[in-house]
This record gives sequence, structure tokens and C-alpha cells, in this order.
Amino acid sequence: MELLIEKIKTYVPLSVDDESIARTLFHKKALKKGEHLLKAGDVCRYIFFIETGLVRYYINNDGVEQTNYFNKENEFVCDYMSFLPQTPSYVNIQTLEDTTIWVISYVGIQQFYKEVTAGERFGRLAIEQVFVSVISQIGSLYTDLPETRYTKFLSDYADIAQRIPQYYIASYVGIKPQSLSRIRKRISGKH
Repeated sequence: MELLIEKIKTYVPLSVDDESIARTLFHKKALKKGEHLLKAGDVCRYIFFIETGLVRYYINNDGVEQTNYFNKENEFVCDYMSFLPQTPSYVNIQTLEDTTIWVISYVGIQQFYKEVTAGERFGRLAIEQVFVSVISQIGSLYTDLPETRYTKFLSDYADIAQRIPQYYIASYVGIKPQSLSRIRKRISGKH
């Protein structure tokens, strides 16, 4: 839980009482590789914090999985489009490794916002970070060539690229695995 507390402190200061509240609202859970934190059609009822492990977000488009995002250790995970209004999700969130998470419910985060001194500020800053990331990714899909998207992936996920199967990386970039192989060869030939 110390990693979670330190992560919250990167957004807002926490008093001893604030820390105590956080410690009662978050609960630890262990998941095996391949398990889902969320399945499309279900309501996202939790915000997750990854202590160890790796997850991917994906949608199923006519039987084809399209990977949209990855989260790793020391990051929050949530489908906010489902979580905030408490409506069914259209995304899946799946572990790519055995993963240990800290979980807070929708009711719990509302209590956190109300009882922790800078709780609401924490929520605003965290969601602003998610918003900027999502808008940047959407813009890249419309304006960047696949090779550019791949080099951005390598830049954004340098520390975990080796932990992600190539077919998920290809899906994230928006190309077939064979095309990714060609891009990787071209890039390695430049160095």
C-alpha cells in the first residue's frame, strides 16, 4: 500500500488522518495473467491501482480485438466513461501478467473525495492526466503514420515494451503483426 500512498502524494498532500482514510478505502487483490478487471457490457464499479503487473485495454470489433492502452505498476486503471456515470462499459481490461492491485469502489472514491482534505483536487488532477493522454492517443491514430505510432509507443512504453506480446503492440499501433515486423526491421536498419 505504500506505493499507492506515495502515488496519491504526487498529486496532493496527505495528512496522517488522510492516509488512514485511504488505507481503509482501498483493498488489495491478486489476479492471474489473462483475468479481466472489467468486461465489455459490465459497469466499471472500481478504480484500480497497479502495485505489480501489467494490463491492457481493448475493444472487440466484429470479433477482432483492438488494443487501445496499457497500464503498468504505479498507475491507476479505470474505464472512466463507464465509472463516472455508472453505465455499461464498451472496453475490456485484462491482465497481461500476474497482477497485484489496490481497489476502491465508486462509493469509496466518493467518500475519499469528501473526507480527505484534498480528495476532490486529487480526483480532478488524476482525471486531467487521463484526458490529456486519451486525446493525444486519438489524435495520433488520425494523424500519424504507423511507423510514427510505433516509435511513440516505444517512447511512451520503453520500460514495458519487452513485456507486451508483439501482436498486442501491432493492435495498439493499428496494424497487422506482419506490418509491425517490417517496421521493426526498417527502424533497426536505421541504427
